[in-house]
Amino acid sequence: MAEQEILRSTAVDSEYDASEIQVLEGLEAVRKRPGMYIGSTSSSGLHHLVYEIVDNAIDEALAGYCTDILVQINEGDTITVTDNGRGIPVDIQAQTGKPALEVVYTVLHAGGKFGGGGYKVSGGLHGVGASVVNALSAWLTVQVRRDGKVYEMRFSRGEVTQPMKVVGTAPDTGTTVTFQPDPQMFEDTVYDYETLHTRMREEAFLNAGLRIRTVDNRPGREQRDEMCYAGGIREFVAWLNRAKDPLHEQVIYMAGEKDDAMAEVAMQYNDGYNETILSFANNVHTPEGGMHEEGFKRALTTVLNNYGHRTKQLKDEEKVSGEDCREGLACVISVKLTEAQFEGQTKAKLGNSEIRTLVNNLVASKLDTFLEENPQVGRMILDKALTASRAREAAKKARESIRRKTGLESGQMPDKLQDCNERDPSLCEIYIVEGDSAAGSAIQGRDSRFQAILSMWGKMLNVEKARADKIYGNDKLYPMIVALGAGIGSEFNIDKLRYHKIIIMADADVDGAHIRTLLLTFFFRYMRPLIERGYVYSAVPPLYKLTRGKTVRVAYSDDERDAVSASMRADNPNAKVDISRFKGLGEMDPHELWETTMDPERRSLRRITLDDAVRADEIFTVLMGEQVEPRKAWIEKNAMYAVNIDI
Repeated sequence: MAEQEILRSTAVDSEYDASEIQVLEGLEAVRKRPGMYIGSTSSSGLHHLVYEIVDNAIDEALAGYCTDILVQINEGDTITVTDNGRGIPVDIQAQTGKPALEVVYTVLHAGGKFGGGGYKVSGGLHGVGASVVNALSAWLTVQVRRDGKVYEMRFSRGEVTQPMKVVGTAPDTGTTVTFQPDPQMFEDTVYDYETLHTRMREEAFLNAGLRIRTVDNRPGREQRDEMCYAGGIREFVAWLNRAKDPLHEQVIYMAGEKDDAMAEVAMQYNDGYNETILSFANNVHTPEGGMHEEGFKRALTTVLNNYGHRTKQLKDEEKVSGEDCREGLACVISVKLTEAQFEGQTKAKLGNSEIRTLVNNLVASKLDTFLEENPQVGRMILDKALTASRAREAAKKARESIRRKTGLESGQMPDKLQDCNERDPSLCEIYIVEGDSAAGSAIQGRDSRFQAILSMWGKMLNVEKARADKIYGNDKLYPMIVALGAGIGSEFNIDKLRYHKIIIMADADVDGAHIRTLLLTFFFRYMRPLIERGYVYSAVPPLYKLTRGKTVRVAYSDDERDAVSASMRADNPNAKVDISRFKGLGEMDPHELWETTMDPERRSLRRITLDDAVRADEIFTVLMGEQVEPRKAWIEKNAMYAVNIDI
C-alpha cells in the first residue's frame, strides 16, 4: 500500500500528461534538433547541406541518368548545385495532392528511395536530404528542367514562398538548387572551397566517368576545378599514394556482384608504415567502417597467411596479424546495394551483414589469384607484413623492458611531468611545453589544481618515418605516452586517458610550428581518437606587449597590435605606447605566461579538429614523408598558412 501511494504521488507531482507531448509539424523538427539530421551546426554541418543536395544528383548518376554535376559557391556564400539528370518529378503526388517537387522539399522521408522503382541504389537512404536543406536555409530556390519546360519553386526556412510555376523553356533535363544557409541555425555560414572540392573529388573517383566541377565565384577567391576519372577507384588509390613510394606499380583491382549488391576494391601497398582504408556504401563515406571493411580485412589476412604457407615464406605455425598485413596499405572499398542499412543519419557505419560475405568472398578469390599470377608482388607484400610483425614484437619487448627498468607498472610518472592534483580526467589539462625555461615558467604560473606540465626538449622523433618499436625507445616520446596513460596504436584505450585537454604550447615561429607538426603527426598516427574526440589543442601565445603608463595589453597579430595601439591612444593620439615583441615563451615570466596563455578566462586556444582524415593523411605524408618535391610544392602554395596549419 505504501509503495502504491509513493508511485501515485510521484505521478501526480510530475504532471506528465498529453499536454507534455509536443508534436512538431512539417519541418519544425529539423529546425528544433538540426544535429539529429546533419550531425552538428558547426562547419561540418554547414558543408553537409551541400553533400545532401549533391547526393541526390549522384543518385541520378547511379541510376544511369546524370553525367555532369556543377557545384558553385556564390558571392554571399550561397550555394548552387546543378545536374543534368531527369529532373525532380513535377506531377501531382497522389497521397498529398501536391506537386511531387513540393513534397520532396517540404516533407521528411519523402522521395524516390522508398520503393516504386525510383532508384535501385541510393546514398540518400532516409529521404530527408532535400527537405532538411530546405528547413535549414534562409531561402532556397529549385528549378527543374523537364518536359521541355523550366519549373520553379521558392521557399524560406521550409515554407513555400512561391508555388511551383513554369518560368521558361529548356532543351535538356536536370535540376538546379540554390540556397543560403540560415545564419539563425549555423555558427558560421562561410564555405571553405577546399573542403567542398575534396568531397567532390572523392565523388568523382567513386563514379567512373562522372564529371564534377567545383567553382568559387566569391570576389578575390575565384577558382575552379574539373574532375572526371575513367579509372574510378583505381585512380583514387593511385592518388592516395601519389606522395609515397608504392611497392608495386599496378593497383590491384577486384570487382564482383551478387543479387542486387556489387562491390569493388582497389589496393596498393607503399613503403610507409600507416594504413589508409577508405570505405563507401552507395557513394557515402563510412568513416567508422562496417561490414564491408570487416569482410575485406578478414579476407586479406586469410589470403596472405595462406599464400605465405604455400610459398614457404611462413613457417608451419607462423602467422601475420591483420595489423601486419595492412601496414603501408592504401585501399578503397566501394559497395552498392539496394537496402543500405546505415547506423545514424550521418551514415558513419554500414550494417548489412550480407555485404561482409560478398566482399570477403570477392577478395578471397580475386586477391589469391592475383598473388599466384604475380609472385614477385606477392613476395614483396608478404615480406612487408613479416617485417611489420617482427617490429611489433620488438615494440612489445621494448615496452616491457622499459616498464621493468622504470617500474612504471606501479604508476610512477616521468620526471619531466609536474602533475596536477585533480584526478577526474574531464577536469584535467596537460600543457606539453618545449624547452626547460618555458616549462619552468609554466610550472610556476599554472593552477596546480587542474593544470599539469610536461616538459619536452629538443626535436622529437618524426613518427612518419618510424615504426612503433622505435617510438617506445624514444626518450622524448615515451614520457608523454606514460603521462597520458592511454597507450598507443592498437593498444590505445581512451578510457584510460588522464587528461581531456592536451595543449601543445610552442613558440609562434617556424621552430614552434615544426614542433607542433611533429606532435600532431604522432597523435594522428598513434593516438587518433584524441583528435577525433576534440581533446587536442594548440595554445596561441601573444606576439606583442603594449604598454602605456600602467596599462598593459597584448596582441596576437600585427593587425591586432595596430588596433590595440590605436585604442590605447583614443583619448590622446599623441600618447606614447611602448610596443615590444615577445621573443618566446621562455622569455615570459610566470605571471605573464599565466595571464596570456594559461588562464582559462583569458587565454586563446585552437582546437585541432579532424574533419577529413584523407586530407589530414595527405598533409602529414607531404610534410613529414621522404619525398622532397611534394613538400616543396605544398609549402610554396601554403607558405602564408604553414605556421598555423590545423588538420
